[in-house]
Amino acid sequence: MKYNRCGKSGLLLPQISLGLWHNFGSVDNFENGENIVKAAFDKGITHFDLANNYGPVPGSAETNFGKILKNNFQGNLRDEIVITTKAGYTMWDGPYGDWGSRKYLLSSLDQSLKRMNLEYVDIFYSHRFDPETPLEETMMALDYAVRSGKALYAGISNYNAEQTRKATEILKRLGTPCLIHQVKYSMFVRQPEAGLLDVLEENGVGCIAFSPLAQGLLTDKYLKGIPENSRASNPNGHLKTDEVSVERIQKIIQLNTIAQERNQSLAQIALAWLLKDNRITSVLIGASSVGQLNNNIDSLQNLDFSAAELLEIERILG
Repeated sequence: MKYNRCGKSGLLLPQISLGLWHNFGSVDNFENGENIVKAAFDKGITHFDLANNYGPVPGSAETNFGKILKNNFQGNLRDEIVITTKAGYTMWDGPYGDWGSRKYLLSSLDQSLKRMNLEYVDIFYSHRFDPETPLEETMMALDYAVRSGKALYAGISNYNAEQTRKATEILKRLGTPCLIHQVKYSMFVRQPEAGLLDVLEENGVGCIAFSPLAQGLLTDKYLKGIPENSRASNPNGHLKTDEVSVERIQKIIQLNTIAQERNQSLAQIALAWLLKDNRITSVLIGASSVGQLNNNIDSLQNLDFSAAELLEIERILG
C-alpha cells in the first residue's frame, strides 16, 4: 500500500480507504463486516470512513465499528488508524437533527463518539452544504470540534467549487485549515473536474473520492443487466434500476474490454483511473466480502495508463 500526503498537511492516507456506508449496519452480518475491516488493515488500509447516519438503521454502522475496534484494535493500535465521521444529513427527527447548524454538528459528534466508544475522531466532516445556515456557523462548529480535541482535523463533503472556496477561506481564518474534501467522483460522475479539483489544489486541500465504482455499476456485476443480490436490486440501496440503462451497459462492456487488455477487472481499472490524478489523495471503496476487498486493492498493481488508453476511455465515456 502506498500512502499519499493529504493536501499540504502532515497526514498520510492510503491510496485506498474503506467506507462503511453499506454492509456494516444492523441489517448486515456483523462477523462478515468485522472480517472485512481486519483484512483491510492487514493489507495496509489504515483509513476507515463513517457518518452518523450510516446503517441501516442510522447510527448502527458506528455502533458496529465500535465493537470491531474493541475486539481488534485495543491499545496503541488506535494510533495506527484514521477514523472519520460526518454530520449533515438527516439523523434524527425534529429541528436539530439535520443540516449544518452548530447545534446539530456538535451534538452529532458527541453521539458518534459514544457509539464508537472513542475519545476523538481523526477527521470530522460537514457532510453537506446548508443553504439556510451561515457558512461561518458551520465552519466554526468544525473549528470548535478540533479545538475541543474531539477531532484532529476538519473536512467537508458534497460542497461545490465556490462553496468549497469560501469554506476553506473561513477555516483558514479560524486557524483550523480544511484538511480534505470528500466528493462523489467516478468515470460516470465527472463534475469535480469542472473547477472543484482546481480549488482543492490551489488551497492545499486533499481529495477523497467516494462511490468510485458508481455504486457497483463499474464492476462486472452489471455486464449482463441487473443480477440478484446487487445494489440495484436491494430496496435499501442507493443505486436505482433506471441508472442501469442500455447505454450505460454498453459503456461498461467497452470499458471492460480495455480492462481485460490491461489484465485488470472493470473495478480495478475504474479505481486506477481515479488514482492517476495526483490531486486524488485516496479512493473510498465499499466491500461486501473479503474477496471483493482484495480484488479492489489489486488495482494498485497497475496504475499507469498509455495516452491511447486514456483517449479510448474518454471516447467511450463521451
